[in-house]
Amino acid sequence: MTLAVVASPIPSAPIALAAGAAYGHLWGTVQVVIGAELGALIAFGLARVLGHDVLRRVFGDRVDAGLLGSQTALTATVFASRLMPFVAFDMISYAAGLSRLQAWRFALATLAGIVPASVLLAHFGGEAVSGDPGRATWAVLGLGLVTGLPLLWVAMLRRPEEGAHDHD
Repeated sequence: MTLAVVASPIPSAPIALAAGAAYGHLWGTVQVVIGAELGALIAFGLARVLGHDVLRRVFGDRVDAGLLGSQTALTATVFASRLMPFVAFDMISYAAGLSRLQAWRFALATLAGIVPASVLLAHFGGEAVSGDPGRATWAVLGLGLVTGLPLLWVAMLRRPEEGAHDHD
């Protein structure tokens, strides 16, 4: 899980499902949370050490101005992004490392934000391999809803209004 967060192209959701399947609900969740938190902290640290000074040299003090300077706004942004399943987890970690967000705030917001998804994914993974076809079916349907509803909501928001393209 840690490697999946630090190395962008590796998806972490299947790893979380596999952790639930292999270790059960509780220990699968614990492993997922520890791995995701550790990966997020490594990505944050890499960006902080390697990138923030470069940004400051290019953009000057403007890097830390406005929204990028608000600890509360940055913390809330990290927390909210962790709750959204389709926001790139690793990119948020790297971007936060480039900001002036305090590391302890980043760690706390990340931890609070990843627990719900970790519990859900580990639970679905554990249910899928429970041996009970009914429980496995409900796990698959639940995962489909958790995944599909946000996609449907985004599609509805992006749908052009009826008649907006009429050229009468």
